[in-house]
Amino acid sequence: MYDCVIVGGGIAGLQAAIQLGRYEHRVLVIDSDGGRSLLCKSYHNILGYPDGVSGDYLRSIGKEHAVRLGVQFLQGKVNTVNKHETYFILQTDHGEDILGKRVLLATGIMDRFPKLEGLLPCLGKSVYVCPDCDGYEIKDMKTVIIGSGDVGANMALTLLYWSKKLLYINHEKKTVSKDLLKQLKEKGVEYIQEEVSALTEEDGLLLDVRLKNGNVIKVNKGFIAFGGNEVRSDLAQQLGAERLSNKHIIVDPRSKMTSVEHVWAAGDVAAHSEQVTIAMGEGSQAAIWIHKSLC
Repeated sequence: MYDCVIVGGGIAGLQAAIQLGRYEHRVLVIDSDGGRSLLCKSYHNILGYPDGVSGDYLRSIGKEHAVRLGVQFLQGKVNTVNKHETYFILQTDHGEDILGKRVLLATGIMDRFPKLEGLLPCLGKSVYVCPDCDGYEIKDMKTVIIGSGDVGANMALTLLYWSKKLLYINHEKKTVSKDLLKQLKEKGVEYIQEEVSALTEEDGLLLDVRLKNGNVIKVNKGFIAFGGNEVRSDLAQQLGAERLSNKHIIVDPRSKMTSVEHVWAAGDVAAHSEQVTIAMGEGSQAAIWIHKSLC
C-alpha cells in the first residue's frame, strides 16, 4: 500500500514526487514515457536555464532526484482506477493492481499536430507551440504558423506582438472566418491555404517549409497551432471528478485537490497553462496538501 500513487512522470508529477519523497512517504510514480515534455528540445523561460533546457533532461534529473529520496517508479499506463473506502486500486496495462491511499493525476495533455518530416527535431528549438513561453524567440524574425482554420489564424494575430514578418499556412484547409481573414490581411500576415509536405532543418534549426504544390518558403522560426489537443483526464472521469467542458480537471486553487476526496491533479491536465514553471509549482502545492492529509 503506497501513501500516494502519482500517475504521470512529467514535470508536475516529478516535482510532487520529490516533495513527497522529502516527507519520507511511500510513493510510486507510474509513467508511460509519452508526455509532451519529452518532445520539447529546449525550454527557454525557466529560472536557472537562460540558454534553454530540454524536457528530457529535466525529467532525467527529476527522476534521479526522486529516486534518491526513495520514490519508486513503474513504467506503464493506468487503465482503470477505483475508489474504495480508504484507498484506491489502480490497474495498469500490464494487469498489475496498485494500491494507494492517495492519488495524484499528473497526466497532462498532448498537442495535436501532423506527422511532418523535420518537425520533431525542431520542437522547442525553432518551432514552438506556446506564445507565452516562446513568443520572445521569434522577435522580428520571419516566422511561419502551420495550423488549422481559426486556431492558426488566432495564433498568427497573437504573435504579431513579437514579429510583423508572419506567414500563416492553413495546412488542414479548414475554414477561416471572414473577420479573421480580414484582420490577417489588414495586419500584413501572409495567408496560404495549402498542405505542408515537410520542414527542412539542420540540428533542429528550421530552414524552410516545403509545400505539397512544390513551393519552398524560407523562414527562420515556426509555430504550430491545430487545436483539439488531447486532455488526458479519463481517470478523473472514472472517479467522478468534476471536469470543465474542455475536459480539464477542476481543482481547489489552494490545495489542488479535485472534487473527489483524496484525489489531486496538477499540471496541464488541471490548468491549461502550458508552462513548466507552473506545473512545478502545482506539483509541489499538491504534494504539500497530500502530506497534510496523511498526517
